[in-house]
Amino acid sequence: MQASSEALVATKAAVVPSPHPSMPPVPWRDPHSVSPEALSAYIQRLELACQEFPHSADLRTCLGMAHAMNYDVYKSMDALEEARSIDSTNFWAQMKYAELHYRLRTLVRAEEETRKAIELAETPWQLGIARRQLQEIRRLTREGARHVNWTKPLGPPAIVLSLMLVVLFVVMLWK
Repeated sequence: MQASSEALVATKAAVVPSPHPSMPPVPWRDPHSVSPEALSAYIQRLELACQEFPHSADLRTCLGMAHAMNYDVYKSMDALEEARSIDSTNFWAQMKYAELHYRLRTLVRAEEETRKAIELAETPWQLGIARRQLQEIRRLTREGARHVNWTKPLGPPAIVLSLMLVVLFVVMLWK
């Protein structure tokens, strides 16, 4: 029994070779419990791996996610855009790019990018993830994120603020 399960594992490994380089192991299980030092070290390892394998969209996607966890939006956006340009059919690169826009609350762009991710979905699980994100984006657009049009004039508040500053300046000079 044990020999047959080992043969099955060996057969699966031989049939499904990994087309991408192995990614550095994640040093934590819960992303909320990672220290900034561990996250910085992980980002450095991912950057080295990206230099070693410049045509890996998966590594660039992981790098973009790590930068996002580090609250570095511009580097995250750059890495995810590069991952999408390397492999325009990579679901995860597209999905994480759309998710970054969703988290930044650029909902119109997030909806466009999530639709592209839906088109790239290969499994029902991926399709479900993308559809749930699209549903949440549409809910926020409908209910939560309001597009406010400012219709009140700003003249009177600006005049009052200017007068207060002048009075404060006169009082300071008086003493």
